[in-house]
Amino acid sequence: MVTEPKLDDRAALPYVSIRIRAAMHELSTVIPQLHDEVMEWLQKQGLSPSGAPFVRYRVINMADKLDIEMGWPVATPMTDDGRIQADTLPAGRYASVLYTGDYSGLMEANRVLVDWAKENGIAWDRWDDEHGDAFRSRYESYITDPGNEPDSSKWETEVAIKLADNQ
Repeated sequence: MVTEPKLDDRAALPYVSIRIRAAMHELSTVIPQLHDEVMEWLQKQGLSPSGAPFVRYRVINMADKLDIEMGWPVATPMTDDGRIQADTLPAGRYASVLYTGDYSGLMEANRVLVDWAKENGIAWDRWDDEHGDAFRSRYESYITDPGNEPDSSKWETEVAIKLADNQ
């Protein structure tokens, strides 16, 4: 199930992550592995995340590889530490949907949001990159922890994309 898209203004959100390029068929393996690696790093620092894990889509190229980050939000900005990178999801106006169900439906949830934006004349904060479609801030936030909720039909994931500044 996908909710109706909504618009909201968001504050900047600091996070730590691991950034890689991966093909679509690799995502089901690399996403949980790298989220776990970032969480282990946070724990070694004596820190806890300030929200749900997410995947930030920097550059999308469905036919080749996606430039993505597996991250966890943190309460305050941090600095890079080797493999772990620190960054901030930029403040601004975002469009989002909430998807409920197993992860196989996330492409459809993204399609619903993108189609809605086209129908409503909404422009994303994006540009053409030599590797595909680049976004200032496009991410999926995994609100439900599958370790706490075994029923995948109840998993909630937010899909959010930053609008162009003139929107």
